[in-house]
Amino acid sequence: MPEMETYRLVIRRFKADDWQDLHEYLSQEAVVRFEPYPAYNEAACKQEAFKRSQSDSFWAVCLKGQPKLIGNLYFQRQEPPEFRTWELGYVFNPQYYGKGYATESCRRILDYGFQELQAYRIIAMCNPENVASWQLLERLGMRREGHLRKNIFFKYDPNGQPIWNDTYEYALLSEEWAHHSRD
Repeated sequence: MPEMETYRLVIRRFKADDWQDLHEYLSQEAVVRFEPYPAYNEAACKQEAFKRSQSDSFWAVCLKGQPKLIGNLYFQRQEPPEFRTWELGYVFNPQYYGKGYATESCRRILDYGFQELQAYRIIAMCNPENVASWQLLERLGMRREGHLRKNIFFKYDPNGQPIWNDTYEYALLSEEWAHHSRD
């Protein structure tokens, strides 16, 4: 898992001591609203930062020249491996919204996926209500391939019944990235 840079960012492996920066945003209900986990407390962030430090799927996004963690990327190979498909995900600290950091870091990880890992297809999923997320995916050149209706749930209602959510499914092929990244 190499460390990568963009003009303004460093994308690196998580460290166990990233937990405080991680807690800054994963403790916020609004940030985790569309995620498959609840808001984290400090103890959970310590565990999560350690777990991510042992994983090749989670990447810490930091401001260049500073150790400050401002968000994270998820990039995981999907099964079966011969399909050369990877999944992209992201969560950022709201203090850094609107500055292009998610776009910049995702572009770098897409380039890494297609150029270095020889991915054929990179997918991403988001809740249709998460407008900022699907707008980001479209800025990256990803194509909305489907609208899955009530296909997933992360939470339960007061009666213990699942709260079903829709999902937008996006994808980008290597030949599309080659064309899009030249523009």
